[in-house]
Parts: sequence; C-alpha cells; structure tokens
Amino acid sequence: MSDDHTKVQEFFTARAADWDARFPDDGPAYRAAVAELGLRKGARVLDAGCGTGRALPALRDAVGPSGAVLGADLTPAMLEAARQAGRDRYGQLLLADVTRLPLAAASLDAVFGAGLISHLPQPTKNLTELRRVVRPGGLLALFHPIGRAALAARQGRQITPDDLRAEANLAPLLASSGWLMTSYVDEDARFLALAERVA
Repeated sequence: MSDDHTKVQEFFTARAADWDARFPDDGPAYRAAVAELGLRKGARVLDAGCGTGRALPALRDAVGPSGAVLGADLTPAMLEAARQAGRDRYGQLLLADVTRLPLAAASLDAVFGAGLISHLPQPTKNLTELRRVVRPGGLLALFHPIGRAALAARQGRQITPDDLRAEANLAPLLASSGWLMTSYVDEDARFLALAERVA
C-alpha cells in the first residue's frame, strides 16, 4: 500500500465512528445524485470508496431486489461503521482498494463515487480502473454533497486552479481515462459530474 493510501486510511479511520453524525443532513443529496444516474431495475452498481455506506440505500432502491449493489472501501473502520448503521443489508461490503478492484472487466453498469476523486493517488490510472469494471456505455457519477466553493470554505482553504473537480480539469481527465463527461453541476448544495464509458 502506498503512502497515499496509508494517509487516506489513517484519515478515515480516525473519523469513522462519528462520520455520519458530522454530516447528518446529506441523505437527500445522495438520493438526488443516485436518481440522476438513471439506474434501471436489475442493474449492477458499485459505490467506490463507500465509507459508511450512505449511498447504499438509494442505490438499492434504484436497482431493486434483482440488482446488485457493492460498496468497496479500503478502510475497515468505515466498513464497520456501515455495518453498525445497518447499511450492509442494502449491498455487499468489500474491503478493497478501488484502484485495484477484485471485479471482472465490464461486470458493472455503473460506479458511484462520493468524495472519491480527491483521494485517488493516480487519478488518470485510477479512473481507468473504474472504466475497466464498467460495461461500454456504463455510467460514472462523481459526487459530493456540497460544491467546491462550500467545501473549500468548510476546510478553510481557497479553490486553486489545479483542483481536479474544476470542469476545465475534470473533463479532460475523464476523457484521458476513457470516459465522456455528460453533465457537470457545481453549486453550493452539491457537486455532481456524470460520465459515460466510451467503447
């Protein structure tokens, strides 16, 4: 595991127990983002970097009982918090690194990633790995329950020109990883970029 992964694990391990309590009002934003993916009943979807599994109930509702929902995270404490919250009943939890997924190529219809992009150590390579596990024409949602400016203010920092989530940076990053960005929203109440896997 690289230093980048170790730092991510340490960061989230220290915050896992009270993560949901720190952000109690995010549920509707997750549901709205999942709805915009337009998943069909029976679809197979991965919540990449699922944390405490806050997207899993909405993903399960979207794909129905015939669909498959997976939640992958590399931090055991976050997956344990998901289990304690009962979210494991909505999907299968995997202790896995989203940069090297234990999934077959083209085995999914979609990937949902909340707060994921800023934690990827090699974004182009890592988004290419997410592309590998999604079928041609499949979907990717990069989501955050607040926009870039609101997040920067919360963290006491300024948005910089090299921010990966800026539209001017994200569209070419996705393109170089085999995705076509089809929608981009960055407002105070949410950030949501949708992309389609190109064949």
